[in-house]
Formats: sequence, structure tokens, C-alpha cells
Amino acid sequence: MNYLVKTDAFEGPLELLLSLIEKRKLFINDISLATVTDDYITYVNERGNFPTSEIANFIVVAATLLLIKSKSLLPSMILSEDEESDIADLEHRLKVYQRMQELSVHVRERFGKNTLFSRSRVIKREAIFAPSRDTDMEKIVPAIKSLLQNLPKKISIPQTIVQKVISIEEMIDNLTERVTSNLRMSFKDFAGTQKEKVDVIVGFLAMLELVKQGVITVEQQANFDEIQMESKQVATPSYI
Repeated sequence: MNYLVKTDAFEGPLELLLSLIEKRKLFINDISLATVTDDYITYVNERGNFPTSEIANFIVVAATLLLIKSKSLLPSMILSEDEESDIADLEHRLKVYQRMQELSVHVRERFGKNTLFSRSRVIKREAIFAPSRDTDMEKIVPAIKSLLQNLPKKISIPQTIVQKVISIEEMIDNLTERVTSNLRMSFKDFAGTQKEKVDVIVGFLAMLELVKQGVITVEQQANFDEIQMESKQVATPSYI
């Protein structure tokens, strides 16, 4: 069997970056990273079809390389502690990855040789009931009863019927039609036509929304007095 080890360090942007450095026969340092920045960016732009899971890794490395190159072009550029840490981290990860590649040659040569432990043939054994000699009915019966009592019990969840509630959009249309046709009416008269208490609440919210939109005006002379609604829209009045 072929075993493939895949981690952020062993596959992806670091592999590409190290290969670019090795092609130019450079050392892993700030100068080398600044030199291969253009090659790295060019490769990323030309490929353009990275798996979604790898895009972030390539972008992070590209951003760090651009930072290194900017520093090499502008020696007086002052970097923050985080930026200095990112540069040092990238250089360290590359050195570790390079070392891993060198050691992987020896692992490949020795893999599978001098095996100390191997998977033995699985022996299928049938389960049998083999109680101890002191087991009798007086001990078995209480054990079975205890087991049955501790079994998960089926819980019946009562069924409930969710009653449909009129939406505020429907209530706004209903209230607009009523007020427009009557020109003026109290909220109490409108609420009296609603079947459920929740419809009255939705109706009150609809009234506030219509006031906000400027469709109707409301007036209340005193606390807890009747709320009179009046339409600003001209329509054929209904006196029924």
C-alpha cells in the first residue's frame, strides 16, 4: 500500500515555495524569500483553481512574501512585532519542511522492514454464555429484573396542533382596506372583528406600521381612551 502524509507543512504552499528556492539554488532566508516572491505570485495567478480548503494557506504565504519583498525594497520600513513574527515563522516552517524532506528518503527506504508488530489474522469466536459455577437462578432472576428496569423507556411526546397565525403583512392589507373604506374608525371596532387575541396584537402592530408609513393617522384624547384611526388615502367610503 502507498501511504500519503498530508498536513499544512507537507503539502501546499510550503512545498511550492521550497521547490522555487531549490530551483534557484538559494538558501532559506529573507533575501531568498524576497527573490522568489514574483515566481510564487506568478504560479498562483496562472493556476487559479486551488481547492477551497487550500486557498487560505496560499494567500497567507503570498501576503508574507509580499511583506518580505517590501522590506527588502524599503530598508527603512518599520515592521510591527506581528509582522516580524510572521516572517520568522515562515522561515522556520520552511527549514523544518526541508529537513522533513531530507529525512523522508530514509523513511521510504526503511518503511516496512524489520517489522516488530504486525496485524495478525483475526480469529472469529462465537459468543457463548459461560456463567461461573456459583451462578444459580436466585442470582440470575434479580439481575434480569434490574436490567429490564434500567432499559430506556419509550417516551410518548404529546401531539400539539400549531394554529396558523395571520401574518403582519396580511393584517396591514386588511387594516388598510377597512380604514380606507370607512375613512375613520376606532381600533376597538377593528379589533372586535378579530377572532383570536393574537390577531388583535398583530392588528395593533399593523396599525403602528401604517402610521410609520404615513398611510393613516391615529388620535387618542386621553390615556386608555379610544384610538381613532383615519385614512390619508382617498377612496370610495362605505357606510355599512
